Amino acid sequence: MARAALKWSLQDLADAAKVHRNTITNFENEKYAGSQDALAAIRAALEDAGVEFIPENGGGAGVRLRRT
Repeated sequence: MARAALKWSLQDLADAAKVHRNTITNFENEKYAGSQDALAAIRAALEDAGVEFIPENGGGAGVRLRRT
């Protein structure tokens, strides 16, 4: 959802996070069992691009774009 909100391709996110695009694919398909460093890099890349992660608060977790 975060990548879609930014209108980023798989490769855009992979490049921004400095990870292989297969890492992104596996994460999005809930098949990722890799390093926490890669996950942190993905999150940081998305946050740097303006994504805010919303914690679960009874209505479910989510994402939104910061207003600019």
